[in-house]
Amino acid sequence: MMRGRTSPRGRSARVRIIGGAWRRRWLPVADVPGLRPSADAQRETLFNWLQPALPGARVLDLFAGTGVLGLEAASRGASSVVLVEKNPLVARQLGASCRLLGATQVTVVQDDVLRWLSQECGAGCVPFDVVFLDPPFGQGLVPEALDRLRAGGWMTGGSRVYIEQETGLPAPGGWVIERERTGGQAHGLLLVPADSAEPATGHGLQGQPGPPPR
Repeated sequence: MMRGRTSPRGRSARVRIIGGAWRRRWLPVADVPGLRPSADAQRETLFNWLQPALPGARVLDLFAGTGVLGLEAASRGASSVVLVEKNPLVARQLGASCRLLGATQVTVVQDDVLRWLSQECGAGCVPFDVVFLDPPFGQGLVPEALDRLRAGGWMTGGSRVYIEQETGLPAPGGWVIERERTGGQAHGLLLVPADSAEPATGHGLQGQPGPPPR
């Protein structure tokens, strides 16, 4: 979910993919209050963090909004992406964007995120490697969504979760912060479960030294 200004009257909001197979492709954004794309520079930082984890990864984009995080991940090599968005108008626009791109690896789910996460990732379900969690501010949704992600088996011990929450809020308990950045009112954190027994393999980000990019 991208928060901020709506488009000025008479102008169509758009979002741009900034890397990968669909680099520089522009996509329309549904005319719904509170939606806007994140800044290119912010996304570039995030996907610099995640790039080692993306090729072949399964990605979940919760409170998808513009869909720009999940679609960017697909553009950069994710093998499958699920976008979960409650608003039916926004979900329809996400589906149209996927068809425009030919993004057959992307699935749009029109549902309430917490209700959807209350299910279990049961037989035949493969947990996600990367999760984006960017809910509306001021509703306390991050802790509950994180709890349901873990309780439902939607993640492995080596999965990464990127969250955005209000600046000044404490980091969620039970997680280790791999990277973080603050921009304006938003604090972005890349998290791994604190109880991961072993360093992740395959899609993991171990071996990426140095402080978070500024």
